[in-house]
Amino acid sequence: MTTTHEDRSTATDDDLLYDVGADGIAVATLNRPQARNALTFAMYERLAEICRAIEPGGPVKVLIVTGAGAKAFAAGTDISAFRDFHTREQAVAYEAKMDGVLSSIEATPVPTIAAIAGACTGGGAAIAACCDIRLATRDMRFGFPIARTLGNCLSMSNLARLAALIGPARTREILFTARLIAADEALATGLVSELLDDHPALMTRTMALARQLTEHAPLTLRATKEAMRRLQSQELAGRDEDLIALCYTSADFREGMDAFLAKRPPAWKGR
Repeated sequence: MTTTHEDRSTATDDDLLYDVGADGIAVATLNRPQARNALTFAMYERLAEICRAIEPGGPVKVLIVTGAGAKAFAAGTDISAFRDFHTREQAVAYEAKMDGVLSSIEATPVPTIAAIAGACTGGGAAIAACCDIRLATRDMRFGFPIARTLGNCLSMSNLARLAALIGPARTREILFTARLIAADEALATGLVSELLDDHPALMTRTMALARQLTEHAPLTLRATKEAMRRLQSQELAGRDEDLIALCYTSADFREGMDAFLAKRPPAWKGR
Protein backbone atom coordinates (compact mmCIF):
# COMPACT_ATOMS: atom_id res chain seq x y z
CA MET A 1 0.00 0.00 0.00
CA THR A 2 1.20 3.54 -0.72
CA THR A 3 2.50 5.43 2.27
CA THR A 4 3.27 8.90 3.46
CA HIS A 5 6.29 9.82 5.53
CA GLU A 6 4.56 11.40 8.53
CA ASP A 7 6.08 9.82 11.65
CA ARG A 8 2.98 8.71 13.52
CA SER A 9 2.17 5.13 14.50
CA THR A 10 -0.88 5.63 16.69
CA ALA A 11 -4.17 7.48 16.31
CA THR A 12 -5.85 9.93 18.61
CA ASP A 13 -9.61 10.20 18.98
CA ASP A 14 -9.47 13.13 16.56
CA ASP A 15 -7.75 11.15 13.78
CA LEU A 16 -11.01 9.53 12.70
CA LEU A 17 -14.18 11.50 13.34
CA TYR A 18 -17.55 9.74 13.39
CA ASP A 19 -20.98 11.32 13.49
CA VAL A 20 -24.48 9.89 13.07
CA GLY A 21 -27.16 12.37 12.11
CA ALA A 22 -30.81 12.25 13.08
CA ASP A 23 -31.58 11.37 9.45
CA GLY A 24 -29.63 8.12 9.72
CA ILE A 25 -26.66 9.36 7.68
CA ALA A 26 -23.34 8.52 9.34
CA VAL A 27 -20.08 10.17 8.32
CA ALA A 28 -16.63 8.72 9.05
CA THR A 29 -13.92 11.30 8.35
CA LEU A 30 -10.23 10.40 8.07
CA ASN A 31 -8.88 13.43 9.88
CA ARG A 32 -5.15 13.92 9.45
CA PRO A 33 -5.09 16.60 6.74
CA GLN A 34 -1.56 17.65 7.73
CA ALA A 35 -0.45 14.17 6.58
CA ARG A 36 -2.89 13.95 3.65
CA ASN A 37 -5.03 11.74 5.91
CA ALA A 38 -2.46 8.94 5.98
CA LEU A 39 -3.84 6.00 7.93
CA THR A 40 -2.41 4.58 11.13
CA PHE A 41 -3.23 1.04 12.23
CA ALA A 42 -5.50 2.50 14.89
CA MET A 43 -7.45 4.43 12.25
CA TYR A 44 -7.92 1.28 10.16
CA GLU A 45 -9.17 -0.60 13.20
CA ARG A 46 -11.48 2.23 14.25
CA LEU A 47 -13.07 2.30 10.79
CA ALA A 48 -13.55 -1.47 10.94
CA GLU A 49 -15.15 -1.16 14.38
CA ILE A 50 -17.54 1.48 13.07
CA CYS A 51 -18.58 -0.77 10.19
CA ARG A 52 -19.00 -3.84 12.40
CA ALA A 53 -21.16 -1.88 14.87
CA ILE A 54 -23.72 -0.88 12.24
CA GLU A 55 -26.71 -3.19 12.63
CA PRO A 56 -29.40 -4.03 10.07
CA GLY A 57 -32.48 -1.98 10.88
CA GLY A 58 -30.51 0.21 13.30
CA PRO A 59 -30.18 3.99 13.42
CA VAL A 60 -27.57 4.14 10.64
CA LYS A 61 -29.09 3.98 7.16
CA VAL A 62 -26.11 5.09 5.06
CA LEU A 63 -22.39 5.42 5.82
CA ILE A 64 -20.25 8.08 4.12
CA VAL A 65 -16.46 7.70 4.27
CA THR A 66 -14.39 10.76 3.40
CA GLY A 67 -11.15 12.57 4.14
CA ALA A 68 -10.71 15.90 5.88
CA GLY A 69 -9.96 18.80 3.56
CA ALA A 70 -9.79 19.10 -0.20
CA LYS A 71 -6.29 17.70 -0.85
CA ALA A 72 -6.71 14.01 -0.10
CA PHE A 73 -9.19 11.26 0.69
CA ALA A 74 -6.25 9.30 2.11
CA ALA A 75 -2.69 8.92 0.90
CA GLY A 76 -2.10 5.39 2.09
CA THR A 77 -0.72 3.86 5.25
CA ASP A 78 1.59 5.93 7.43
CA ILE A 79 5.12 4.74 6.68
CA SER A 80 6.03 4.61 10.37
CA ALA A 81 3.81 1.52 10.61
CA PHE A 82 6.36 -0.41 8.55
CA ARG A 83 9.62 0.59 10.18
CA ASP A 84 9.77 -2.46 12.43
CA PHE A 85 8.89 -4.93 9.67
CA HIS A 86 11.63 -7.53 9.34
CA THR A 87 9.95 -10.94 9.16
CA ARG A 88 7.65 -12.92 6.92
CA GLU A 89 5.18 -13.20 9.80
CA GLN A 90 4.91 -9.42 10.19
CA ALA A 91 4.26 -8.91 6.48
CA VAL A 92 1.64 -11.64 6.25
CA ALA A 93 -0.05 -10.44 9.45
CA TYR A 94 -0.27 -6.89 8.07
CA GLU A 95 -2.01 -7.97 4.87
CA ALA A 96 -4.31 -10.26 6.86
CA LYS A 97 -5.20 -7.32 9.11
CA MET A 98 -5.88 -5.15 6.07
CA ASP A 99 -8.09 -7.83 4.55
CA GLY A 100 -10.09 -7.96 7.78
CA VAL A 101 -10.60 -4.19 7.75
CA LEU A 102 -11.66 -4.14 4.10
CA SER A 103 -13.95 -7.13 4.60
CA SER A 104 -15.66 -5.24 7.43
CA ILE A 105 -16.32 -2.32 5.08
CA GLU A 106 -17.70 -4.65 2.41
CA ALA A 107 -19.93 -6.44 4.93
CA THR A 108 -21.46 -3.24 6.33
CA PRO A 109 -25.22 -3.91 6.06
CA VAL A 110 -26.06 -0.42 4.78
CA PRO A 111 -24.94 1.41 1.62
CA THR A 112 -21.49 3.00 1.83
CA ILE A 113 -20.43 6.06 -0.16
CA ALA A 114 -16.82 7.19 -0.61
CA ALA A 115 -16.57 10.96 -1.10
CA ILE A 116 -13.15 11.39 -2.72
CA ALA A 117 -11.28 14.67 -3.07
CA GLY A 118 -7.69 14.81 -4.29
CA ALA A 119 -5.31 11.93 -3.63
CA CYS A 120 -6.82 8.48 -3.07
CA THR A 121 -3.90 6.09 -3.01
CA GLY A 122 -2.71 2.90 -1.36
CA GLY A 123 -4.78 2.07 1.69
CA GLY A 124 -7.07 4.99 0.91
CA ALA A 125 -7.76 3.60 -2.56
CA ALA A 126 -8.41 0.16 -1.05
CA ILE A 127 -11.00 1.64 1.33
CA ALA A 128 -12.70 3.61 -1.44
CA ALA A 129 -12.77 0.52 -3.67
CA CYS A 130 -14.68 -1.38 -0.96
CA CYS A 131 -17.43 1.22 -0.76
CA ASP A 132 -20.59 0.72 -2.78
CA ILE A 133 -20.60 4.10 -4.53
CA ARG A 134 -17.75 6.56 -5.19
CA LEU A 135 -18.16 10.27 -5.93
CA ALA A 136 -15.11 12.44 -6.60
CA THR A 137 -13.80 15.89 -7.35
CA ARG A 138 -12.22 16.61 -10.72
CA ASP A 139 -8.74 16.68 -9.20
CA MET A 140 -8.98 13.14 -7.79
CA ARG A 141 -6.14 10.70 -8.41
CA PHE A 142 -6.62 6.99 -7.64
CA GLY A 143 -4.11 4.18 -7.56
CA PHE A 144 -1.40 2.08 -5.97
CA PRO A 145 1.99 3.49 -7.09
CA ILE A 146 3.92 0.98 -5.00
CA ALA A 147 6.13 -0.19 -7.89
CA ARG A 148 7.93 3.18 -7.76
CA THR A 149 7.71 3.83 -4.01
CA LEU A 150 8.14 1.08 -1.42
CA GLY A 151 8.21 -2.00 -3.61
CA ASN A 152 5.64 -3.91 -1.58
CA CYS A 153 2.60 -5.63 -3.11
CA LEU A 154 -1.13 -6.13 -2.80
CA SER A 155 -2.57 -9.33 -1.41
CA MET A 156 -4.58 -11.54 -3.74
CA SER A 157 -7.73 -10.46 -1.93
CA ASN A 158 -7.01 -6.83 -2.72
CA LEU A 159 -6.09 -7.64 -6.30
CA ALA A 160 -9.39 -9.49 -6.68
CA ARG A 161 -11.32 -6.49 -5.33
CA LEU A 162 -9.54 -4.12 -7.69
CA ALA A 163 -9.92 -6.41 -10.70
CA ALA A 164 -13.66 -6.75 -10.02
CA LEU A 165 -13.93 -2.95 -9.98
CA ILE A 166 -11.76 -1.84 -12.91
CA GLY A 167 -10.93 -5.10 -14.72
CA PRO A 168 -7.87 -7.40 -14.64
CA ALA A 169 -6.08 -5.70 -17.56
CA ARG A 170 -6.30 -2.20 -16.10
CA THR A 171 -5.36 -3.54 -12.66
CA ARG A 172 -2.15 -4.99 -14.07
CA GLU A 173 -1.44 -1.87 -16.09
CA ILE A 174 -1.79 0.65 -13.27
CA LEU A 175 0.22 -1.49 -10.87
CA PHE A 176 3.00 -2.17 -13.41
CA THR A 177 3.26 1.48 -14.50
CA ALA A 178 2.55 2.88 -11.01
CA ARG A 179 0.38 5.56 -12.58
CA LEU A 180 -2.66 7.15 -10.96
CA ILE A 181 -6.10 7.14 -12.57
CA ALA A 182 -7.36 10.69 -13.18
CA ALA A 183 -10.95 11.83 -12.78
CA ASP A 184 -12.12 11.59 -16.39
CA GLU A 185 -10.81 8.05 -16.76
CA ALA A 186 -12.32 7.10 -13.41
CA LEU A 187 -15.73 8.30 -14.59
CA ALA A 188 -15.44 6.64 -18.01
CA THR A 189 -14.52 3.27 -16.50
CA GLY A 190 -17.16 3.34 -13.76
CA LEU A 191 -14.65 3.64 -10.95
CA VAL A 192 -16.58 6.72 -9.81
CA SER A 193 -20.24 7.52 -10.48
CA GLU A 194 -20.05 11.31 -10.61
CA LEU A 195 -17.50 14.12 -10.74
CA LEU A 196 -17.96 17.38 -8.87
CA ASP A 197 -16.11 20.66 -9.34
CA ASP A 198 -14.77 21.08 -5.82
CA HIS A 199 -14.87 19.78 -2.26
CA PRO A 200 -18.00 21.73 -1.13
CA ALA A 201 -19.90 20.53 -4.20
CA LEU A 202 -18.72 16.97 -3.54
CA MET A 203 -20.00 16.95 0.02
CA THR A 204 -23.30 18.60 -0.93
CA ARG A 205 -23.95 16.00 -3.62
CA THR A 206 -22.83 13.14 -1.38
CA MET A 207 -25.27 14.17 1.34
CA ALA A 208 -28.07 14.50 -1.22
CA LEU A 209 -27.37 11.00 -2.52
CA ALA A 210 -27.24 9.62 1.01
CA ARG A 211 -30.61 11.19 1.79
CA GLN A 212 -32.05 9.61 -1.36
CA LEU A 213 -30.81 6.18 -0.26
CA THR A 214 -32.38 6.56 3.20
CA GLU A 215 -35.75 6.82 1.47
CA HIS A 216 -35.41 3.49 -0.32
CA ALA A 217 -36.36 0.00 0.89
CA PRO A 218 -33.65 -1.02 3.39
CA LEU A 219 -34.05 -4.76 2.77
CA THR A 220 -33.69 -4.33 -0.99
CA LEU A 221 -30.48 -2.37 -0.49
CA ARG A 222 -29.16 -4.84 2.07
CA ALA A 223 -29.95 -7.93 -0.01
CA THR A 224 -28.49 -6.42 -3.18
CA LYS A 225 -25.32 -5.40 -1.40
CA GLU A 226 -24.84 -8.80 0.22
CA ALA A 227 -25.58 -10.65 -3.03
CA MET A 228 -22.97 -8.55 -4.84
CA ARG A 229 -20.48 -9.35 -2.09
CA ARG A 230 -21.19 -13.05 -2.44
CA LEU A 231 -20.75 -12.93 -6.21
CA GLN A 232 -17.12 -11.97 -5.59
CA SER A 233 -16.62 -14.84 -3.14
CA GLN A 234 -16.11 -18.33 -4.52
CA GLU A 235 -17.26 -19.73 -1.20
CA LEU A 236 -20.55 -17.82 -1.17
CA ALA A 237 -21.35 -17.54 -4.89
CA GLY A 238 -24.83 -18.80 -5.76
CA ARG A 239 -26.08 -18.91 -2.18
CA ASP A 240 -28.92 -16.41 -2.19
CA GLU A 241 -32.04 -18.18 -0.91
CA ASP A 242 -31.83 -16.42 2.45
CA LEU A 243 -31.64 -13.01 0.77
CA ILE A 244 -34.58 -13.75 -1.51
CA ALA A 245 -36.66 -14.94 1.44
CA LEU A 246 -35.61 -11.91 3.50
CA CYS A 247 -37.17 -9.52 0.99
CA TYR A 248 -40.17 -11.45 -0.33
CA THR A 249 -41.46 -12.51 3.07
CA SER A 250 -40.96 -9.11 4.71
CA ALA A 251 -43.54 -6.61 5.93
CA ASP A 252 -41.77 -4.07 3.71
CA PHE A 253 -42.63 -6.10 0.60
CA ARG A 254 -46.33 -6.11 1.57
CA GLU A 255 -46.10 -2.40 2.30
CA GLY A 256 -44.46 -1.76 -1.06
CA MET A 257 -47.26 -3.52 -2.92
CA ASP A 258 -49.97 -1.77 -0.88
CA ALA A 259 -48.35 1.63 -1.39
CA PHE A 260 -47.91 1.04 -5.13
CA LEU A 261 -51.58 0.10 -5.56
CA ALA A 262 -52.68 3.04 -3.40
CA LYS A 263 -50.41 5.41 -5.33
CA ARG A 264 -48.69 6.65 -2.15
CA PRO A 265 -45.08 6.64 -0.97
CA PRO A 266 -44.16 3.48 0.96
CA ALA A 267 -43.28 3.71 4.64
CA TRP A 268 -40.29 1.40 4.90
CA LYS A 269 -39.57 -0.26 8.26
CA GLY A 270 -36.63 -2.47 7.35
CA ARG A 271 -38.35 -5.67 8.39
